[in-house]
Amino acid sequence: MAQSTFVERTLTQINQTLEQSLFAERISRQKGLLQRFDPRARLAGMLFLLVAVGSTHTLWVPAVFMVGVLLAAAASRIPLWQFIKRVCLLVLLFTALIALPALFMTPGAPLWQMGPVIITRTGASTAAFLLLRVTTSISLAALVVLTTPWNDVLKALGMLHLPDVIVLILAMTYRYIHLLLHEANDMFTARKSRLLKKLSHEQERELLGATGGVLLSKSLNLSSEVYLAMQSRGYHHYPRTLDEFRLRWWDVALIVLSFILMLSIIIYL
Repeated sequence: MAQSTFVERTLTQINQTLEQSLFAERISRQKGLLQRFDPRARLAGMLFLLVAVGSTHTLWVPAVFMVGVLLAAAASRIPLWQFIKRVCLLVLLFTALIALPALFMTPGAPLWQMGPVIITRTGASTAAFLLLRVTTSISLAALVVLTTPWNDVLKALGMLHLPDVIVLILAMTYRYIHLLLHEANDMFTARKSRLLKKLSHEQERELLGATGGVLLSKSLNLSSEVYLAMQSRGYHHYPRTLDEFRLRWWDVALIVLSFILMLSIIIYL
């Protein structure tokens, strides 16, 4: 029986990453709540809500927004636990590492003390506010991306007058991530089929360095080939799809409500 090696662990992680991409594409094709809205309305509404979350100085506002994101995810037929696990928990843990020093370094009335270690009320409030604001903002963006096919996201960004060069960079980055993942998966699969024993730590490091070098070389060669292929096929600015966008009354309502909510929070909260 084959032992668990560096190659096998790498293959598992690559396959999990590719599965997440397929997971997002499947969700974006379902008939959920957010999928019914025009992609431009979804993006515009998300931008207004992000500004609202970033402008508030009240702790309960991002908490209410977070509850709304979870309800919208459930109504959009996104498996709620997978959404929490892949988006919310990951962002929450990463943000917690950044917010941790604020618990002890922010001056204020003591909330909890053990010897020289003091957590202040102001520090706890600051850390909680940072956690909620970042987690809610990332969850909002992830919710829109999960419910919108990637080509529609790019087309909507272009129609909302995002600079063409940024749209092109996003398109190429997304495409190259998948291409390099497939290349790495093929290389590690070929390597695994030729292994007769478990690699030593030194051999694993050599394999990692060699694989990284080959992938870099392939990416440089493919970049010029892909650019020439795109030009020969008339590629210009952002991707053009056959799907036609059409704003309906509920799309306009979403944009207007998001804008009013943003103004209300900026002015009153």
